[in-house]
Amino acid sequence: MGGAGGKSAVEWLASVAHDPDAVAREWEGNPLGVALLPAGRKWDVLILGSALGYPTLDVLTRLVDLPGPVLADFGDARIGFFVPPGTAARWLGTGVRAVGRGTWIVVPYPGRPTGGVRWLVPPDGTGHLTDPAVLELAMHEAAAQLAGG
Repeated sequence: MGGAGGKSAVEWLASVAHDPDAVAREWEGNPLGVALLPAGRKWDVLILGSALGYPTLDVLTRLVDLPGPVLADFGDARIGFFVPPGTAARWLGTGVRAVGRGTWIVVPYPGRPTGGVRWLVPPDGTGHLTDPAVLELAMHEAAAQLAGG
């Protein structure tokens, strides 16, 4: 993302830190282009293995115009969907790692190539997140497609 949209996304992400300027320095100084940010303040993250995560993202993008931010980790082993804060504490189910308050997540700088973790759907800076109910529906649909094919 470039221009004002990119800056807005960066500011939105960094705003969860106690020192947003330190996050900017971490992004600049880290050779991988990533920073460690606390979850549970403005967003939680639901992490799926890529075997289900990629099909879920495919279904999700057919259900909604634009999902919230989505990350792929090093080696594309896991996919993380940004959801409203508090979702992790309420999430029930197996095979999904729920990251919320008291946990941290590696986040790449939006719009820049990084050394592994990357945005599949970058944040837009507005705070738009994926609705957990819609994400769950997409997960079920993706799992059914995988089981049937």
